[in-house]
Amino acid sequence: MRSAVYSIVAVLLAYQLYTIVPLIQRAVTVLGVFRSYPEGDVGTKQQVTSIPDTTHCEDLHHHIPSGLLFTACEDDAATRFQWFPPLGNLGNPEVAAKSRGSIHVIDPKGLESRRLKFENFDGAFITHGIDVIDDPELPTGQAVYIFAVNHLPDPTPILEGKEAKARSQLELFHHTIGTDSIKHIRSIWHPLIRTPNDVYAQTPTSIYVTNDHYYTGHSVMRMLEDVYYGAKWTDTVHIKLEFLSPVKTSDAGVTASVALAPIHNNNGLGHGRSEEEILISQAASGVLHIAQLPFKGSTDYNITISDTLEVESVVDNPSYFSDPLATSPVDDRSGFLLPGISKAATLAETSRDPAGKDPVIVYYVKPVAGKKAQEWDTSVIFEDDSSRIRSASAAALISLDKNRARLFVTGFVSANVIALEVDL
Repeated sequence: MRSAVYSIVAVLLAYQLYTIVPLIQRAVTVLGVFRSYPEGDVGTKQQVTSIPDTTHCEDLHHHIPSGLLFTACEDDAATRFQWFPPLGNLGNPEVAAKSRGSIHVIDPKGLESRRLKFENFDGAFITHGIDVIDDPELPTGQAVYIFAVNHLPDPTPILEGKEAKARSQLELFHHTIGTDSIKHIRSIWHPLIRTPNDVYAQTPTSIYVTNDHYYTGHSVMRMLEDVYYGAKWTDTVHIKLEFLSPVKTSDAGVTASVALAPIHNNNGLGHGRSEEEILISQAASGVLHIAQLPFKGSTDYNITISDTLEVESVVDNPSYFSDPLATSPVDDRSGFLLPGISKAATLAETSRDPAGKDPVIVYYVKPVAGKKAQEWDTSVIFEDDSSRIRSASAAALISLDKNRARLFVTGFVSANVIALEVDL
């Protein structure tokens, strides 16, 4: 009888090892535990241009109708290392309350950034993910709505010995292309918006938001969330707006529901190949989900995952490059851009260090031409040891000719957005 019990225990332990060991191996690879970057050893062949006045711009979107790039920047290099809830930095809510980030428009040809002047917006602005969509009431390319995550500190007094908390929300802006200002429409908050990372707008009144963590601060449980792939404690939330106008409170006319759960380290969102396709990254998993949204006007807001891609590092905000010069599937260079941190294992140490190093990698994933079943060709389009750009959380491609494109990369602690020419 005892030997039978031992046999059962041995089988159970073997099964646990069989299931856990691959997860550990995957985590070690994705987090870059043993990945090293000798100084100057990576990315020395590509000439990089730094775009001035683009400090700590976490997200980047190419608005195709206008040809412009939009981003939200922290501006003050010191602020992010003292207050940035997505990295667990909750040390200085006083600095956060005075922070004044900005929305920028970047000319991808002249490589110049222009800050937009705020109208009707005087509060703190701690920037993170954004989304940009056309105003459907005007001709395409004439004006846009911009949704932006804002990581405000919780105004509730902090109890002695307790860590500060964030009370993050979304800000909705309206911008007329070609002008130098951006008008604040309203703030958006709901209890389901807990740890917002990125936002996807299907329409101006129907949006999706990711919560990237369940736990906050530099806690053991938060670290466990990142390294244990079974910690599927995050979700994507659908937000429905009743009012596209100034409101007295940020929760006015806001309803919400969970659209996708459970998911590990839910993170960046991106627009895909159609109006109903949404790209969702599991950052610490090194995973991209290609998913489908219900048709506009549907009362069902649930997201359905249709395909999943894996790469060998942490990935952040995904985007899709649609080749404007393609004439057939054979010469179509369209693909997904997956920027990320190649040595995220040290991010807990570097996230509060202005002199830290966070090496970057940007993957380019294209479907294999001529294959009936979907197969993917994954390549590294840019990599750097943190000497030319620190961190990569968003990237965009703009075609130059049939074989070349200009790649833009930015990061949550990057000194500047960078641009470089790449082969496709």
